[in-house]
Amino acid sequence: MRPARLALILGLLLAFAPAAQTGLTVSNDRTALATKLGHKFVFHSTIHNNGTGPAGGLVAHLNVVDLSGHTYVDPEDWSSHRTRYLAPIRAGASTTVSWPMNAVNSGTIGVYVAVLPRSGAPVPPTTGPTLRVRSQDRKTLNSAGILPLALGLPALLGLVALSVHFRRARSERRTS
Repeated sequence: MRPARLALILGLLLAFAPAAQTGLTVSNDRTALATKLGHKFVFHSTIHNNGTGPAGGLVAHLNVVDLSGHTYVDPEDWSSHRTRYLAPIRAGASTTVSWPMNAVNSGTIGVYVAVLPRSGAPVPPTTGPTLRVRSQDRKTLNSAGILPLALGLPALLGLVALSVHFRRARSERRTS
């Protein structure tokens, strides 16, 4: 390969790779969270550029995994906003991303954010610490007020059926 062509390829790789990829850090506003199945919550990640130049062309991606290994977790059920394309971050500056989530599995779930270049450059992603989400299963007999309806409707239908039966029996006795 010609030296000029090799220099062009290396120059393009450097141009599309984030300038401060190795100087990035990711932190979360908390490391643990307790919630209940079906509840919504939000946590925040801060991506800080500790490098000497701007960091651009970055994408932050939210990852969700079951830490117990007993439950299949579909990350898209937990959050519909899992990928964020970041504006360039100046040297020494940071940006904060809010991650709205829904607790859809019970158990201990690990949530983490990975930041990587949009160019697809073969560099390790910068990841933040794991947020441990303990989601407690809700065992309720009256989910969303359904118990009176579930018991009352059959009782009402039974009363109507009995009423019709007794009216027919009474009218048959009168005609006989």
